[in-house]
Amino acid sequence: MFPFVSRLIRRCYSTKDTIFGLSSGSGKCGVAVIRVSGEAASELVRRKTCNPKLPVPRKAVLRKIFHCNSRELIDRGLILWFPGPNSFTGEDSAEFHVHGGLAVINAMYESLGSFEGVRLAEAGEFTKRAFYAGKMDLTEVEGLADLIEAETEAQRKQALLQANGELSRLYNEMRERLLKCIAHVEAYIDFAEDQDVDDGVLDSVKREVETLTVDIQAHLNDHRRGERLRAGVRTAIIGAPNVGKSSFVNLISNRKVSIVTNIAGTTRDIIETHHDIGGYPVILADTAGLRAKTTDIVEHEGIERAKDYLSSADFLILIIDSENLNNLLKANSNNFETCLDSYLSSFGIGKKQFSSVRSLVIVNKSDLLDKEDLIRLETIPNIRLLSCYSKQGIEGVLNEMNQHLKQLCGNPTKESPNLSQQRHRYHLKRCVEYLDKYRRYLEQENYPDLAIATQHLRNATRCIGRITGTIDTEEILDVIFSSFCIGK
Repeated sequence: MFPFVSRLIRRCYSTKDTIFGLSSGSGKCGVAVIRVSGEAASELVRRKTCNPKLPVPRKAVLRKIFHCNSRELIDRGLILWFPGPNSFTGEDSAEFHVHGGLAVINAMYESLGSFEGVRLAEAGEFTKRAFYAGKMDLTEVEGLADLIEAETEAQRKQALLQANGELSRLYNEMRERLLKCIAHVEAYIDFAEDQDVDDGVLDSVKREVETLTVDIQAHLNDHRRGERLRAGVRTAIIGAPNVGKSSFVNLISNRKVSIVTNIAGTTRDIIETHHDIGGYPVILADTAGLRAKTTDIVEHEGIERAKDYLSSADFLILIIDSENLNNLLKANSNNFETCLDSYLSSFGIGKKQFSSVRSLVIVNKSDLLDKEDLIRLETIPNIRLLSCYSKQGIEGVLNEMNQHLKQLCGNPTKESPNLSQQRHRYHLKRCVEYLDKYRRYLEQENYPDLAIATQHLRNATRCIGRITGTIDTEEILDVIFSSFCIGK
């Protein structure tokens, strides 16, 4: 992409039309908020209130609201006036807070749409105008979208940090460091012969590039916590038939999600349910019971799907029947690790495959154990006893799950915001590749062409710019002028 493309798009983006749209939830509600933005916003407010005087900016006023043409009274509600550029979109904007009945909303739509040059907003167009007005960058736009979609407390916190610009501040800092590196190298190219630039400039740039590479790699090496928190932790519930997998899902869901019978192999397909566990988003997947062999074609397909899901899951919950585990312990000298290896291998699952993903072992049907067996199992570390029938042990299971989820999703802060989008990860990886190219180019035996080396730094800068939506090379000249006093 050419350096001036982003700037050109901003100039060519047409905001001549005034747009309106429902900013509150759809359907019947107590109050509906209809937002208007554009050049005609001020005239719309005057026409709809039959008052030549605009409200005091950013203060709610109660007024009668009329049809733009017929002057028929539509409703009586609050009006807020936001003159540009101090508004969400950077344009003159207004909000009409009316009663949330469908008839009122339809009348407002018909009235606003009858005004010349005013149209219904496209999906996301208010935010798009805010972006083109420089009110938000792309990471903040994505954070705002995530904040609207957030369903758990942890998702809300991560999205709010991003919407408030914490992630963009991190990327802008990286970009500014690269701009300074480019400025130093270009100043060396242009002015080294006049001895206005220190010969140690290139060495300092090399050190800064190496430091920046380490910082970006550390940001990338987050085990995808932010992306996992944003999308939900994919959790596979596995085990033999009739160990209580479906009962566990129903218990967590507090409703009948999966069919539970005493017939082995009832669950054939994967049943996913979404949950909020300790503020973290979790996708629980009830899978087919695992067997070593089966002659049922449908059950065989279900087992294969369960194994496929297991291989892509973020978190595994293995449920074992308490009686079966007791028998295995007796046969293996009470060595739980040996029992677990034997149990998993009987289904064609290696211990390495199981241990490579964060996992939890739940021993179900603990209510059927006698006191001696119960005491034996309670001494085994890293397992949780549960009775899906009596619900005994569910709090301990949820607490254990919550500890695992904290590790899987992390705890984003202002100082260390999560990388939450695959798009960000892609551009950061490309940035690191260009920084590596810069270092390798300078390490060549023949004295390299610094202009080519600088181009690798420019490409790295553009990668960061594509994350935030900022692609402009004029800033490099500004850095050169301020840092090196060119033209003295």
